Amino acid sequence: MRALRAKAGRWLGRLPRPRTLRARLTAGLVVLLAVSCAAVGVAAVVELDGFLTSRVDQQLRDVGARYPASLEHGVPPRTDHDGDEHGDTRRQASGTFGARLVHGRVTNAAVVPGVDSDDSTDLTARLTPHDQAELARLPLDGTARTVGLSSLHRYRVVATRGEDGDVLITGLPLEPVEATVRRLELVAAVVFGAALALAGVTGALWVRWSLRPLSRVAATATRVSELPLASGEVALPPRGPKSDPRSEVGRVATAFDRMLHHVEDALTKRHASEERLRSFAADASHELRTPVASVRGHAELALLHPGPVPPEVTRALERIAAESARMGEMVDEMLLLARLDAGRPLERRPVDLTRLVLDAVTDARAAGPGHRWTMELPEEPVTVTGDAHRLQQVLANLLANARLHTPSGTKVTVSLETEGPAAVLRVHDDGPGVPEEVQPGVFERFTRADRRRTGASGGAGAGLGLSIVAGVTEAHGGSVDLESRPGATTFTVRLPLG
Repeated sequence: MRALRAKAGRWLGRLPRPRTLRARLTAGLVVLLAVSCAAVGVAAVVELDGFLTSRVDQQLRDVGARYPASLEHGVPPRTDHDGDEHGDTRRQASGTFGARLVHGRVTNAAVVPGVDSDDSTDLTARLTPHDQAELARLPLDGTARTVGLSSLHRYRVVATRGEDGDVLITGLPLEPVEATVRRLELVAAVVFGAALALAGVTGALWVRWSLRPLSRVAATATRVSELPLASGEVALPPRGPKSDPRSEVGRVATAFDRMLHHVEDALTKRHASEERLRSFAADASHELRTPVASVRGHAELALLHPGPVPPEVTRALERIAAESARMGEMVDEMLLLARLDAGRPLERRPVDLTRLVLDAVTDARAAGPGHRWTMELPEEPVTVTGDAHRLQQVLANLLANARLHTPSGTKVTVSLETEGPAAVLRVHDDGPGVPEEVQPGVFERFTRADRRRTGASGGAGAGLGLSIVAGVTEAHGGSVDLESRPGATTFTVRLPLG
């Protein structure tokens, strides 16, 4: 039983199911109407069959056992008008069946022929042993029952006891009843089928018209989902006409329009705030470059003083010069990011990435001699179109990130290849990996890994290096991705080939 239920469940699972709300509502309407039509049709057929069968039973009660009693001395002719005890068989309805049984054995059985028959005598019924046994089992209670006779099909019969101790069986054919019921079934199927088809088409049109506001909401939501909402100015699609707020669909459409209005206001305010922040960062970076350079210059000039200077003063001047240099680099990075945010165009010239990799790895070896630096370069140079200085900065930041955030002895591999229309640059290291909680925002500004990856006491920068990598790469029409786990960290930069 369990296997049967599982098989039925699998069969139902393979049936196609409507996916849209409109299709489900239409299918539900058609199914409900089909169930209603089926219930009405079945009730009508059952009621008509019962009514006609009761009429046949009434006819059997009216006829009585006259016809089977007339079979006591054989089948009488249809022209018997002599008034003897056998009666006149022409008064029997066409197809009337009569049988006489003595001690459970059929002695005579006949059927009244139709009015259009050329035969002048009643037809002898040929009964099989199975038919005779079924007639012999009929109870003698005068109740009509349905039996199926091999040569005569289905009959409604009544068995009564005769005056001579025999059993008299009278029957009327159910073929007219069945023909009428079949005709009703055919008419009901045609009428209900046409009603279902018309209801399906009309219901689909009605449901579609009723769900128009919801369809507009879905279309608008789809267009909004395709918009870049993360940053920049966003123009939301226009909303559709107002819907009736008294309906459920109308309330959904009204609430959605109100939500989009709030989202549009929030995005507009956010964009204005971003613009003010970019403008401030650009202005502040630009204004800080001069005083930072002045501080650094004065510190270096003081270190060149020929007179005796206390060691602690010399140390303080050296720290001022170093921090000024670091602050100058930070200001330059912030200014670069502000320019990238503003969409300032970069230089567009052919750039040999192979040469940039060679120079960047050479510089990294000098800055991090404790690491193992390797390269995997193609035999032919890989050329892209872009800003050589900014691309050099991308490579330098990636290699500096690998050097600063991995312990000494880490192997760093820089590979360059072409994949279709793109140049692919990978920087791979076997260090401890980027913490999983940091990975989603690793290319955001001021994001810094924790000490598990740093392996140093500090000096990892302000967290702008990877932001510059992402900004410069996107400005060149490329992309950058990170894959990291303990023992394997890979930054992948893809740039369109020149």
